Amino acid sequence: MFPRPARRRRLATAAVALGLLSSLSTSAWAGSRDPAPAHRQHARVTQVPSAAGSSTPLSGYAIQSTAKVGDSARAVSSPGYPATGWYPAGPRSTVLGALLADGRYADPFHSTNLEKIPRADFQVPWWYRADFTVADTTERTHLDFSGVISAADVYVNGPQVAGAADVVGAYTHHELDITSLVKSGTNTVAFRIRPNDPTKNLTMSWLDWLQPPPDRNMGIVRDVLVRRGGPVALRDAHVVTKLAVPSLATADLTVKAQARNDSGTAVTAEISGSVGGTSFTRSVPLAAHETKTVTFSPADVPGLHLTSPKVWWPAGMGGQPLYDLDLTASVSGTASDTAHESFGIRDVQAPLNSDGARQYRINGHRLLIKGGGWSPDEFLRWDPGYVEDRLKYALDLGLNTLRLEGHIEPDEFFDLADRYGVLTLPGWECCSKWEGQVNGKETGDQWTDADYPVAKASMAAEAARLRAHPSVISFLIGSDFAPDATIEKNYLDALEAADWPTPVVPAASDKSSPQLGSSGLKMTGPYDWIPPGYWYAKREGGATGFNSETSAGPDIPTLDTLRRMMTPAELDTLWKNPDARQYHRSPSPTFGTLKIYDAALTGRYGPPTGLTDYVRKAQLAQYENVRAQYEAYARNATDASKPATGVIYWMFNSGWTSLHWQLMDRYLDQGGAYFGAKKANEPLHVQYSYDDRSIVVVNNRNASAGGLTARATLFNPDGTQKYDKAVTGLTVNGGGAHGTALTLPASVSGLSSTYLLRLTLTDADGKEVSRNVYWLSTKADTLDWAKTDWYYTPTTAYADLKGLTSMTQVPVSATASTVSSDGTSTTTVTLRHTGSGRTPSLFTDVHLVDAQGKPVLPVRWSDNEVGLWPGESVTLTATYRTADLHGSAPGVRVSGWNTPERTVPGA
Repeated sequence: MFPRPARRRRLATAAVALGLLSSLSTSAWAGSRDPAPAHRQHARVTQVPSAAGSSTPLSGYAIQSTAKVGDSARAVSSPGYPATGWYPAGPRSTVLGALLADGRYADPFHSTNLEKIPRADFQVPWWYRADFTVADTTERTHLDFSGVISAADVYVNGPQVAGAADVVGAYTHHELDITSLVKSGTNTVAFRIRPNDPTKNLTMSWLDWLQPPPDRNMGIVRDVLVRRGGPVALRDAHVVTKLAVPSLATADLTVKAQARNDSGTAVTAEISGSVGGTSFTRSVPLAAHETKTVTFSPADVPGLHLTSPKVWWPAGMGGQPLYDLDLTASVSGTASDTAHESFGIRDVQAPLNSDGARQYRINGHRLLIKGGGWSPDEFLRWDPGYVEDRLKYALDLGLNTLRLEGHIEPDEFFDLADRYGVLTLPGWECCSKWEGQVNGKETGDQWTDADYPVAKASMAAEAARLRAHPSVISFLIGSDFAPDATIEKNYLDALEAADWPTPVVPAASDKSSPQLGSSGLKMTGPYDWIPPGYWYAKREGGATGFNSETSAGPDIPTLDTLRRMMTPAELDTLWKNPDARQYHRSPSPTFGTLKIYDAALTGRYGPPTGLTDYVRKAQLAQYENVRAQYEAYARNATDASKPATGVIYWMFNSGWTSLHWQLMDRYLDQGGAYFGAKKANEPLHVQYSYDDRSIVVVNNRNASAGGLTARATLFNPDGTQKYDKAVTGLTVNGGGAHGTALTLPASVSGLSSTYLLRLTLTDADGKEVSRNVYWLSTKADTLDWAKTDWYYTPTTAYADLKGLTSMTQVPVSATASTVSSDGTSTTTVTLRHTGSGRTPSLFTDVHLVDAQGKPVLPVRWSDNEVGLWPGESVTLTATYRTADLHGSAPGVRVSGWNTPERTVPGA
């Protein structure tokens, strides 16, 4: 994460769990403890077909602490064992995830409930037990799995088939031949899972992102597959693509697979397949227990040289077509095994520019990385609907990339990213065993001889799993620190053996490794509050180079969410006591309070007068800061000197109910941070520069935009106009280019210390295509650069935005209507400033609510938190799942900085 003396770390993600959040946007709203079942159902018996090439995930487990099981491992892992009193667990589940689903503990996202769960319960191994049936034993049977946290002894029908010394590491892949043990009828597999310690094990941890789960995510968080097949198995099937750049006119495909003879006699396998409309076949003789690599290339299969290939692009740059590879291995005319893989054709390059910053190019086109740090659920519960909702939010925000530091999600996550065109940057995490050998005094034990093969095996497994996904554009083999020569070589050897197709980055920080050299990334913070103007300085975390993780720290959720996650007493402390430890911030002493943030909120906007006032000021502050971060990087992206090449907002989301590092909250509600990012990243955008007062138009569309008119108008808070200028005939190239329309004067007569800037951009037809409202001050925020720490730069004087409190309350009318089709509803809202004076409505927020007044989530707004001057109107649309209304009619709640709250019918 970042080099520093204090600890600050994050998340955990591997695929996981239960299918128990079926939809967080609905079931999680209640936030209450699920009732404990009257009796516990054992995990369903998994029916495993006999078809060659079948791969069947275990449907779930019965789990129990070894402290409560006195029977032998042979007994526990034998069919018919009475797992009386055991807990049910899903096919991907941590121990605590299963216990939460069983109703054992109160909602861990509320108040300090998580702290009350006894940690001692998870300091001993736990049993995971599952039954599966096979109709016959004529086919061979293998157990295929990864995602064990942290290690396990494995038993099948009594005998032990693997030990914890071998089944170790969250990312290592294992395939166990259990053919000799499987019988017709019911079979049992049992895992004795060891407790997890991220300082000692190459697994997952939460660093300083949130209060860590007491079980440390021990469990099995990816599918355990029962694979059936004949004498010859197909493994490691994949396609190596080579796209002609920059023409994109042709692409060469090379198909590779391992053909493995699992029998004790020599056989000849017929390997046949198809990809991109081309079929191919080859006879492959295999000695007993021999494995051969089978390769098909354009040299021997001309159809693998594609003309006019369907090229995969990130969202907004083109389409996301995928190809399919299908392979079959047959022996004596009978299918023995099959393999399938989807893949995309694209080219990724990331050279270092003249300033040493990494510059990504996709299919030959330069790309400013605009992203966020991804977090899974704290308990690693896998909910595909919830994940898909967040990916759609990323696109709604105009982001193109998500960074996964450790906790690398399951296959379905990357399938969705491929489909939606969201780029991903997976890599290993900091502040744990992963960097223990190289990080000096940071958390994480030094490596033993046993750790090196585990790390290499982890790299090999993840490389093989991720290489075909066009959304994956790199792998970061280090985070805060780069690996040493031995570790780096092991990683690179594993990546090369896997035909890894994209750039490998040695670290997320400004570190170098012996072979790869400089990372081309920086990790200079900040992670706590700094003013919006900070981002324009080409130093520290400012808009130059590639900043792998950075933000102004706290992101206070909406009042709806705060009331859902904290008690009234905790909410009282939140706005009254900046020095108080905030449980929902971080276990780190550096980030345990909101002191720096609250001082800035009071210094710039005035002291809060209550919880509601605190939250509304927080939303205003978060909007301006997040907007400035993305705007600064966008403006500087095409600079001739020290350009900005990438920025990852820390973080995109949180794994629990948090007070910091999130663009939206746990329940997918949206506030200032969300809409500030959305505004900054809109396709065609007019923006203000805090450093030189320039008014800039940024064009994120592919095509150039011409005939534009940019207008800048300055107002005092009472609406008195003090400056107005329009510039016509602007043309801005596409692909992230920008043009300067005008520069505001250094001083304007009669301008108050707090003032408003309204920017509008209209096209050649006079249609408004971008509007942006700023609240500014003639008194600048002053930064003490000399005292910059790893997590922030102190502010010694604050901008004066207190004049906003003098704004007269103004009326905003709202009318709404809703149409629904195929499970989706769209509510159209028209807002109109109906006041008779000059004062504008600032930061007018619209929330879609149900009959009980609760937010309908997730929802995607065309725009929100808008400013309206007298007589102006704006029409907004909200798109959402009809089911999330829970049968009620929609309502539209309108509120603003100086607009009274009211709710109108949305039907």
